[in-house]
Amino acid sequence: MSSENPSRESKDPQPRSPSGGRRAPSSESRPKQTIEVVKRNWRAEVETAQTYRDLAERERDERRKGVLLRMAEAEERHAHRWETKLRDLGAEPPVLKNTIGRRLSRWWNKIAGAEIAIRRMEATEERQEAEFHDQAERALAGEQDVQEFLRRSAIEEKAHARALSAMAPPVSPRTALDKILKRERWHGRGGSWVADAIYGANDGLGAVFGIVSGVAGATNNQQHYILISGLAGMLASTLSMGAGAYLAAKSEAEVYEAEISRERAEVEENPEEEIEEMSLFYQLQGFTPEESQRMAERLAEQPEQFVQAMAQSELGLSEHRFPNQWTAATSAGISTAIGAFVPIIPFFFSGGVTAVIISFGISLVAHFLVGALKSLITIRSWWASGLEMTWIGVIVAVVTYGLGLAFGALG
Repeated sequence: MSSENPSRESKDPQPRSPSGGRRAPSSESRPKQTIEVVKRNWRAEVETAQTYRDLAERERDERRKGVLLRMAEAEERHAHRWETKLRDLGAEPPVLKNTIGRRLSRWWNKIAGAEIAIRRMEATEERQEAEFHDQAERALAGEQDVQEFLRRSAIEEKAHARALSAMAPPVSPRTALDKILKRERWHGRGGSWVADAIYGANDGLGAVFGIVSGVAGATNNQQHYILISGLAGMLASTLSMGAGAYLAAKSEAEVYEAEISRERAEVEENPEEEIEEMSLFYQLQGFTPEESQRMAERLAEQPEQFVQAMAQSELGLSEHRFPNQWTAATSAGISTAIGAFVPIIPFFFSGGVTAVIISFGISLVAHFLVGALKSLITIRSWWASGLEMTWIGVIVAVVTYGLGLAFGALG
C-alpha cells in the first residue's frame, strides 16, 4: 500500500526548486490553464483511489480485493505525481471537500452493489484514459514532463479498465458467449463459417421471399415475372453476401494485425506497465499476486509470445479465431443462394395462386428451420428462435404482397 496520502497539506507552504532552494509561487508565470488541468487530474485520481478503497472494503473475494487495492495504490501514485507537479508550478493542491456530489456517488456505489459500481468505475477509467490522451496530444501547454506522465497514465488507466471489465460479470448472454469463444479456440475456427452460412441462408431467404411476395402481388401471380425477379434477387444476394463475408474476414485480420502492432509498441515502450497489466489478468484467474508477477515476468522474456498473450487477454484476439477469407465468402455465398432458391422452387413447376401458396408454405417452414439453426450461435432456445423467424416471414409476406397489390393497381 502506498504510504503517500494524496490529499495531505504540505507543511512547507513555499515550494522548492529542483536544486533545493526556495522558490516563490509563480502561478502567474505559468499558464493558468495548465494549473487548472493539473488540479482537475489530481482531484480525479484522489476520488478514483478512494472509490477503489471503498470497493475493496466491501469485497469478500480476497483475490478481487487485492486487485482493487493495487489499483487504488496506482491511482494514489498518480495523484502524488500531480501534487508534485502543482507545487513545481507554484500552486497548492486544493482542499478536497466532502461535497454532496461525492457523498451521493459513494452512497450510490454502496446501494447499487459491487458489480454495478465496478461497471461505473470501468467507464470512469475509460473516460480518464481518453482525457489523458487528449491532454498529451495538446502537450498541456508545452510541459514535456507532464506529457510523458500523461502518456504513461493513459496506459495504466486502460489497464485498469480492462481489469475491471474482466472482474465484472457479463451483461448479456451474448457477452457470456463471447467470453466462452475466447477460451475455446475451436469454437472460433468452426463457429465463424457456420455463422456465415446460417446468416447467409437467413439473408437470402428473407430477401427473395420478400421479392417473390411483392412481385406476385404486383403481377397478379404471373409465373414468368416472379421466376425472373426471384432468380435476379438470388444472384444479387449471393454476390452481396459473399463479398461482404470476404471483406469482413479480411477486415478482422487487418484489425488483428493493427492491434498486434500497437500492443508490440506498448510492450517495447512500457514493459513494466504491460507486465503489471498481465499480472492483474492472472490474478483475476485465481493466481496469487506473487505467482501472477512471476508468470508475467517469465512470459515477458519471450517478447513475441508476450505480445500475443496480451492481445488475447485484453481484446480476445487470436489469429486462430479468424476464418479464411475465401472460406467465409464461399460458405456465405452458397448458403445465401440455397436460402434464396427456396421461395422460387414452386415456380419452376407451377404458376398462379397454387405456386404462390406453395412458395409461402415452404418458405415459412424454411424460416423456422433457419431460426432454429440460429440458436446454435445465439444460445437461445431453438423453438423460440424458429418461431420468431416464422413470424418475421409472415409479416414480410403480408406487407410485401400488399404493397405489390397496391403498386399493381396503380399500374
